[in-house]
Formats: sequence, structure tokens, C-alpha cells
Amino acid sequence: MGIFKGKWLALAACAVLLATGLAARAEDAAQALPKKYIIVASHPLAVEAGLKELRRGGTAVDAAIAAQMVMGLVEPQSSGIGGGAFLMHWDPKTGHVESYDGRETAPMVVKPNLFLKPDGKPMPFLEAVFGGRSVGVPGVIAMLWMAHREHGNRPWAELFDDAIRLAEDGFPVSNRMAAAIARDPGLPLIPDSAAYFLPDGKPPAAGTMLKNPAYAATLRLIAAHGPDGFYRGEIAEAIVHAVQNAPRGPQSLTLSDLSHYRALKRTPVCGTYRTYRICGMGPPSSGGITTLQILGEIEHKDVTEIAPNSLRAVHLFAEAQRLAFADRAAFEGDSDFVRVPVKGLIDQRYLTKRGALIGFDAALSADMVLPGKPAGGDLMLRRLRVPDHSKPSTAHLSVIDGAGRAVAMTTSVEGPFGSHLMAAGFILNNQLTDFSFEPAFDNRRLANAPQGGKRPLSSMSPTLVFGAKGKLYAVIGSPGGWRIIPYVTQTLIGLIDWHMDMATAIALPHVTSRSATVEIEAGKGLEALTSELKALGHDVSPQAMDSGLNGIRVRDDGYEGAADARREGGVGGD
Repeated sequence: MGIFKGKWLALAACAVLLATGLAARAEDAAQALPKKYIIVASHPLAVEAGLKELRRGGTAVDAAIAAQMVMGLVEPQSSGIGGGAFLMHWDPKTGHVESYDGRETAPMVVKPNLFLKPDGKPMPFLEAVFGGRSVGVPGVIAMLWMAHREHGNRPWAELFDDAIRLAEDGFPVSNRMAAAIARDPGLPLIPDSAAYFLPDGKPPAAGTMLKNPAYAATLRLIAAHGPDGFYRGEIAEAIVHAVQNAPRGPQSLTLSDLSHYRALKRTPVCGTYRTYRICGMGPPSSGGITTLQILGEIEHKDVTEIAPNSLRAVHLFAEAQRLAFADRAAFEGDSDFVRVPVKGLIDQRYLTKRGALIGFDAALSADMVLPGKPAGGDLMLRRLRVPDHSKPSTAHLSVIDGAGRAVAMTTSVEGPFGSHLMAAGFILNNQLTDFSFEPAFDNRRLANAPQGGKRPLSSMSPTLVFGAKGKLYAVIGSPGGWRIIPYVTQTLIGLIDWHMDMATAIALPHVTSRSATVEIEAGKGLEALTSELKALGHDVSPQAMDSGLNGIRVRDDGYEGAADARREGGVGGD
């Protein structure tokens, strides 16, 4: 029997789940932990779709595909087939960790000045987002097809059934989706999107049944023809038309850009922390490298003796982030276009030296928080300005199937509702705004400057953790823009150093920092540390932090899953 008892899959029950949100707590699951398989996803209807595939003998990849197709329908503000994703896969039979890159690529016409105004200054962020200028070639379908050919066993076409049914019959708009539509300034600017999301000129109330027959038709084509049904033919033509004829910032994305898109298998970035092996995505994601850097910088501090949420814990974690993000800004980008010194950045000796800079008596001054000198790094690039354009979108799912295979997949259309353009029933991404708006600094091209065919740097951090004898220990990931990295890393510290269960580690009050400012999650008790943090030299900024961590911890008695109560995710398993 699954964690959800009874026929919770009925739409009425789902509406209740959507209204309240669902976070699996360890104490609730203690009596009936799933032992066969488990899925944790960002929306209960996506959990339903993935769980069906697991019950039919499907693999973790099969479940992820079914869940993603539903996620793109029921939370289009976060992810969908018009965006990109990274997927980590573990097979206990082979012992192999594999990583799949479905990140968007820039159309070949893109130049380094993509986001510069005629006077050479960067354009305002929202001006860059809304419309065609920000759209990259979507990668989700190509990536999932590749992963399915290697690790799927259910028929490709059948994995779309739940999403097609929901699109045709209707689904209840969740509180989260309703709120996202109501506060979004861009949807009214794009006629096609306004027609769908703002019927009669008004945002739908939570619980409203919404249909999307255009999305159903698109999924039928992809189900029947695979990637060719998306990257060629009428769907590709609809994407090109939407981008080239956008009412704001039209761009010359072409049919050739779509037909030449390729998902890629990348070398995972793996390293050790304490007695655990942690594996994440490499470039063009910064998630794997930066997570290992933060952990490596604190490894020689006695974190187990530092109380969670204490002044020392907040200070140490913030300082380690600042150093790691300085390296990220200087050295990381699409490794097909720039040299990224991966080995040097995660070298334990290098990170020990970086961590030695951190003291407990005072915050590091700005002139101390500079890129380091990793082996293979470009030593000439020493100072950077990295404005924060991130918005709290994206989604994550974690799956373990009946054979013990695991998937961690983080998926995104970038900002809420991406570019706000719709084509063939789905939202198109704005991932190109993840490039550096200023392509050069001090007369040197930045590693993450825009370029045709290039993939913008990402913070998405799907992560697999292994314990003794290489046994899978945890599957984790989160949405949240650049803050994804500290969200995931802090959860790992909770699991490994503070021996927390997954739900408790996910619920830790967030601390994020990549500059002189320490952001603390508002309303979680950390404000009491403000005066002491300021006395150490930190600027302090309480923030609402919209994480959406989804994770699984492998226990001797079953799988412990948890979905972040800050969003509306759920857990299902048998």
C-alpha cells in the first residue's frame, strides 16, 4: 500500500491536496515506509502519474517522464517541455552514475551583445525576459528520449497518457498556480498567454478546472513520433513562429536551430564529504562543482559540534558560499565553449586552503572574497560583478524504482512562466537570461557570455549521495534560481553532519549568500541572530525563500521521502 491511502487519485481529493500542500514527514511515514519504490515530485498529480508507471513495472526514468509531462501542464510557471532539465541516473547493477544534459542552447544567431542596449549598458531584466529574445532551444524532450532509450522499459507513448487525459478533461488550478498567475506582470503582455491564463481578463481562482487541448495534441504527436514530433514539423513551426513574431523582443530562432538540438551525456562531478560520495551535474550546470566546493571548504571544521541554526552555523555556511560563488562566477560556463577547471575547483587540497580563510571572529572582507587559483584556472580573471536575476521557479523530482535505480531530475522554464510566450499549448523558456548580460569585464570575455549554440550556466543541482560500500543513501534536488545550490547543500549538511531525517533537513531555515549580504529565511527564527551577524561584519537581509526540495533517504527499513512544505509537492510509493 502506498503512503497515500485510499483512492486519493480522484480529482476531488487532489484538489484538497493542492489546496493544502503536502509534505511527507518521517513520523507520519514511520509505520509504512515504501519498500518497493518511491517518487517525490513537485505536484500531487505528477506523483500520481509517476507512481502509476512504477506500479506497472516502469523504471525510474519512465516515472520521471510521466511526471514531467503532467508537471508541464499543472505548474507551467515552473517547468515543461518548452524548457530544459538535468537528470542524474544510478543503476545498482552496473554501479554507474550517469548524467544527462537537456539544457537549452542559444539560437545560432545569438551574439555576445544579446542583452545590451544600443548604449552598451545591460537592459532591465524584465525587458529581456518577456518575449522572444530570452528563448533558448528546449531540451527536455530530447534528454528524456535519450534517457528512456537507455533506461526505460515502458512504451514511450504510454508515458504521456495521464498528461493527455488531464489536458483534455481538465485539472484543478492549485493555490500556487493561481497565485503565480495573479501576480505575474508579463502574462497580460502576450496575447496568446493572456487568452489561456487570464480567461475573461481575470486570473482563475484556485480550484477552477482548466483544460489545455492544444497541449494534449502536442503530447500526442510527441508520443507517436518521439523527438521528431517536437523538433520537426508543426510543433517546431509553432515554436519558431511564436519566437520570431513575439510582440516583445522577437528573435531569429530557426527550424534549423531546433532540428540540430542534441541532448548530451556528461561526466558526473563526484567528490567525497566525510565518508560519503556525492555526485552532481557538471558544466553547464554549476550545481555539482559549487556544492562540493562549499562542503569541501567546511569539511575541516567540526560541523557536528555546531548547533543547527546557531550563529556559528549561519556564519560558516554563508562564508563558504561566498568563496564558492566567487569561483563559480570566474570559472564556470558551458565546457563545450570555455575551459572549466573542474578537477582544480573540487581538489580537496585547494578547498582546504579556501576553507582556511574562514574564521569565526569576523566576516571576510570584500577584497578577500575573490576567485581562487585552482589548477587549470585562468588566473587573469580576478574580479567579477554578478547581478542576481534569478526568480523562484523551476521544479525537481526524485525517484527510486523497483530495481533500486534512481533518478534525480531538476527541470525548468527559468523564471515564472519563462518568456511568457506560448506555442502549441506550452510555455517557452527564458533560459538565455541565465547568460551574463555584460559579456565582458576588464576587457575579458566572461565564461558565461552569450554565444550561438552555447548553453547558459545553470544552478540546477540534482544530486545523488552514496554511503558505505557505494550504497545509495539519498536522492535530492530543489528549485530556486542560484539559491538551489545552498538549498541542496544545507540539506546535505543536515543529513550527514546533523543526522537529521529527510523531512527535518529539508525544513531547515535557509541561509544563502554570494556577496557581502547574508540572506536568512524570514519567519523561521533566524532573525534573532541579526545583531550578532552584523557584529561579525555581515549585512543581513531576511527573505521569503521559495525552495521546493524533494528528497529520498534510503534506510534499512525502506525509503524515507519528503517534499518541501514551502511548495505543494507530494510523495508516493509502495
